[in-house]
Amino acid sequence: MVCPQCAHEWTLGAPDDEPTGHVVRDAVGNPLADGDDVIIVKDLKVKGSATSIKVGTKVRGIRLVEGSGDHDIDCKVDGFGPMMLKSSVVKKA
Repeated sequence: MVCPQCAHEWTLGAPDDEPTGHVVRDAVGNPLADGDDVIIVKDLKVKGSATSIKVGTKVRGIRLVEGSGDHDIDCKVDGFGPMMLKSSVVKKA
């Protein structure tokens, strides 16, 4: 089916509120969830900053997001502020 106004496509009989089944995994394969604490596994250069985020930095209370490219973790890193991270550079604490 196709919406004539916005061109949105869907299959008939499939409810929109079903979970997508997208599981975010860390660098070692552990599944991540909202509110988890993670540890950075490699140095990360930060645009606009002279310093980088070092290996072993702990990030508390992550939030998983979809639809923002390959960055699927929204968090606040102490000393750097809010930012988005890739799940491939963190491991579950």
